[in-house]
Amino acid sequence: MTQPTTTRTEHPTTPLQTPTTVVVGGRGKTGRRVVERLRAKGLPVRPVSPSAAIPFDWEDEASWGPALRGAEALYLTYYPDLAVPGAAEHVRRLSARAVAEGVRHIVLLAGRGEPQVHPAEDAVRASGASWTILECAFFMQNFDEGLLAPQGDTIAFPAGGVREPFIDCDDIADVAVAALTDPAAHAGQTYELTGPRLLTFGEATEHLARATGRPLRYLPVSFEQYAAALEGELPPPVVAFFIDLFRFLLDGHNAHVSPDVERVLGRPARDFTTFAEAAAGSLR
Repeated sequence: MTQPTTTRTEHPTTPLQTPTTVVVGGRGKTGRRVVERLRAKGLPVRPVSPSAAIPFDWEDEASWGPALRGAEALYLTYYPDLAVPGAAEHVRRLSARAVAEGVRHIVLLAGRGEPQVHPAEDAVRASGASWTILECAFFMQNFDEGLLAPQGDTIAFPAGGVREPFIDCDDIADVAVAALTDPAAHAGQTYELTGPRLLTFGEATEHLARATGRPLRYLPVSFEQYAAALEGELPPPVVAFFIDLFRFLLDGHNAHVSPDVERVLGRPARDFTTFAEAAAGSLR
């Protein structure tokens, strides 16, 4: 690949540093796991977010250059979701800035079976950097760190009896680190990351109930009921966005598993029972 026209000036007596990986959303569910794994390997990593030591804000382009400076790899997540209006343009502009700063490989976290994210994916593909895209199923960690965390002993969600191949965020992070540390092996790949089997949201809740010893139950609610429950926590436009997205995602079209986790890592994807046992302590 053609080298970027910008160059970095080093003092003659200062050795070149090992290339840095920037993690956008370094405190998120997958981002912090990517950071932990890179640090465990002794590799330089820079987690960036609005509250990080080196701040990054999607709405403040002046923050992008300092966050990216000196990096050669980028793990890119978008909050609250890559499908929100404006995300693709943000990703296009950030990817271009990253390449100008010397980034050579971008790993993008995306949604599975979600054509709404394709414009953002295409922006990364067209950036001039090599790329790997991770299209992910519903996170297992949503049950203990996110929107599916129990309220009392109830998990209320508008999924009905839809089956989903929930993916462990630890598997996502392992695949991301593989792509970040060996870009030549994963460049130009779009991986579909799922768990090893399909579960309804009710069956997933039963696994959590057994692991925790709590009388947890799944309550299938309507989209209207779920929207009403969210209204006190999120702005109305955000509520409307998520309800429309869930209506699309929870129609059964994602009820199949992918072998890509095992293809990349050489081991099976983690099962939901393993996650439930690990999460039990925080859910008791």
